Amino acid sequence: MLETGNLSIIMAGNAEPINEQEVAAKYGNIRSEMNQIYSKITELEMEVSEHSLVINAIQPLDPTRRCYRMIGGVLVERTIKEVLPAVQQNKEGIEVVISRLNEALERKKKELTDFETKYKIRIRKNDGESMDDNSKKEGSAQGVLVGPANA
Repeated sequence: MLETGNLSIIMAGNAEPINEQEVAAKYGNIRSEMNQIYSKITELEMEVSEHSLVINAIQPLDPTRRCYRMIGGVLVERTIKEVLPAVQQNKEGIEVVISRLNEALERKKKELTDFETKYKIRIRKNDGESMDDNSKKEGSAQGVLVGPANA
């Protein structure tokens, strides 16, 4: 849950007052964008590992050996000496995209931190409260034995 210091907040670039719901919505949008970037990075890292597996599998083989590659949904026959450089180049390209996404993620994290500071946003941790509640419940039930109903 979000808490803000004021009911009406004015953005620096805007003279229009913004209420808590709009601040919360913008905060949620920033967090959502960060999650999308995390997801894309994870997806691309999986592709890099798949490319590495392919490279490691075909590198020791004879360069004139036939292999098949999917290009735009079409399976084409090539030789390893034609395919290996293309797969390595694709892997390098994906790694460049991952590094750019990591930079974008860092910018987004900074934007989120600045936004939290500007609007004094704090996130309540419900995990700690629920753990305390569970320990209280367990403590109050301590020493009670329950046996079969017909005993």
